[in-house]
Amino acid sequence: MFEKDVYIKRREALRRKMKNGLALFIGNTEAPMNYPANTYHFRQDSDFLYFFGIDLPGLAGLIDFDSGKEMLFGNDFTMDDIVWMGPQPTIRELASGCGITLTAPVKKLEEIISEALSKKRDIHFLPPYRGETKMFLGSVLKENPCQMKTRASADLIHAVVSLRSVKEKIEISEIEQAVAIAHEMHVTAMKMCKPGVKEQEIFGMAEGIALSLGAGTSFPTILSINGQTLHNHSHNNILRKGRMMVTDAGAETNLHYASDITRTTPVGGKFSSQQKEVYEVVLKANVEAIRSTGPGKSNRDTHILACRILASGLKDLNLIKGDIDEAVQSGVHALFMPHGIGHMLGLDVHDMEGLGENHVGYNDKVKRSEQFGLAFLRFALQYLPGHVFTVEPGCYFIPELIGSWKAEGKFRDFINYDRIEKFMSVGGIRIEDNVLITGKGHKVLGKPIPKTIEEIESVCS
Repeated sequence: MFEKDVYIKRREALRRKMKNGLALFIGNTEAPMNYPANTYHFRQDSDFLYFFGIDLPGLAGLIDFDSGKEMLFGNDFTMDDIVWMGPQPTIRELASGCGITLTAPVKKLEEIISEALSKKRDIHFLPPYRGETKMFLGSVLKENPCQMKTRASADLIHAVVSLRSVKEKIEISEIEQAVAIAHEMHVTAMKMCKPGVKEQEIFGMAEGIALSLGAGTSFPTILSINGQTLHNHSHNNILRKGRMMVTDAGAETNLHYASDITRTTPVGGKFSSQQKEVYEVVLKANVEAIRSTGPGKSNRDTHILACRILASGLKDLNLIKGDIDEAVQSGVHALFMPHGIGHMLGLDVHDMEGLGENHVGYNDKVKRSEQFGLAFLRFALQYLPGHVFTVEPGCYFIPELIGSWKAEGKFRDFINYDRIEKFMSVGGIRIEDNVLITGKGHKVLGKPIPKTIEEIESVCS
């Protein structure tokens, strides 16, 4: 945990944004893998962590916006628990660590909520994403658990998003630690990227580094020579010369702040001339997009800039033809980059996505596009100092997507489909960094991870 004043100030800031009622924050519980006592690795709810900081299962927090009263609910460990787990802190001791003095067993929460409901007070809660949380909320609120997500408080969502979007210095420091762990993961993967090695070996080594230096990975690692599949979680291939390995991997610190880095490495450590051509286009999009960021500019503008650079580079390779601005406006480039330029980063690798992507990345003035590719941009708003986000342009040769567009005759005035056939072996390329918006510009967070052709070939050698 951070010092307790951090959590006190966060809850104070939330109270200033909310008008009335009670806010209920449900911490996560243990989740069984295949029988009750054999559980998945526990991960606390990020909003509960943000306001209360306690990284243990079975807890709930309550904030009364009218009286200012705050309570922590949980059941003290039994002797049976202590036999298996050793001495454990009391709920009162846990509460003290985050600046709360009032505690009660979990069953008391239902009484308090029942009384509030009888007085027709507003009960605010965030969208639940776990079945057990929906069931608990349904039980205490006397509502259908299946309706809990749609009944979540818009006021509380907007208040929490506004607070969590702007990172404190201590949070930025944690994210930089997470990038430092990712540095070790990626450099190790580059060194192992040799013909005959199974993807699983590199995947296991990278995940082991994340566990040895922090709380593990911030998301299931993507590591594959089939990088044209954007979220490829299969690790069954044997690396072979002539292919490139996309590694999209990040770590969590012990306080659960995330990093998210992608690098693309040629198997055997040397880029072919064709791989270089496409890689340099993606690298330019990455570097120039980052360079363009700063306060007052928008992530949508960054996305469009990266798409224009990508399209221009592909035109130089005779894969795209015609007017570049018209091509990008029409969405031609999405054949090669069907995703957004990036997403916010923090306690969640896709920060606050559980609160609703449109609440985080859009507002009443900035609406999500319906155009293929641009529709997948998770964050489109103007940057503010303290925003942390990813910049991750890519170029992919997806056989199914290319075949579909070609069969439809889609954008034939802009796309040289016959020429694309010669580039299919490239597969996919993605280059991703984590960026902070500062008062005057931006900062790429963490120790630089090799990404130029020269740097990658040097590491691999």
